[in-house]
Amino acid sequence: MTDISLEKAVRDRRSVRGFLPDPVPQELMNKVFELAQWAPSGTNVQPWQVYVASGATRDALRTEFIRRAQSGQPSKLDYTNRGKLGELWRERQRDCAKALYSAMDIAWEDKEGRQRAAFRNFELFDAPHVAFLCMNEVFGMAAAADLGMYVQTLMLSMTAHGLASCAQGTMAHHPDLVRETFNLDPTIKVLFGISFGYEDPTVAANQARTVRAPLEQSVVFRNA
Repeated sequence: MTDISLEKAVRDRRSVRGFLPDPVPQELMNKVFELAQWAPSGTNVQPWQVYVASGATRDALRTEFIRRAQSGQPSKLDYTNRGKLGELWRERQRDCAKALYSAMDIAWEDKEGRQRAAFRNFELFDAPHVAFLCMNEVFGMAAAADLGMYVQTLMLSMTAHGLASCAQGTMAHHPDLVRETFNLDPTIKVLFGISFGYEDPTVAANQARTVRAPLEQSVVFRNA
């Protein structure tokens, strides 16, 4: 493992949107995913199920994701968002998008440019690997929280081992394709995916940086 502190791993981890074609050795992937197994889990249920596509499997998935996106085939999510975001959260979304488009030299008014940037999701940002995060349909919100803790642990493990990653909601747009690829039971539901590999530092999108809200917007301390 790379000699890196927890604080550095947390601060260095970010969404990378451009990868080198070099595959990650299987031995290193084993180390990264084994470490993530130690993520917190209520009553140690460990509800996460992860399916990693590499090589020809990854290539076939990427080709079909691209075909479906280009043909306008609608997504059919296993899980859908509920409710509308309030202005505070929408503002954070807009700031994130502006940081990305600025790094890519795409004007906010350039709708086609923004669409091209979004389409890169279906190309997996050229990452040589993509992991699909799933859980059985018997689980509810508590298990989803467990899966969230697992994913954070996984991405920090990737960072600590010199790998880059990008969590992608778009990888849940066609769960039937994931189930077909891995021969999964219909009860296995897809939440999202993570493209990962080695960062390509020459990709403009990788220069984008976001900030975090002040602590007082998220955390309340009370001792009286």
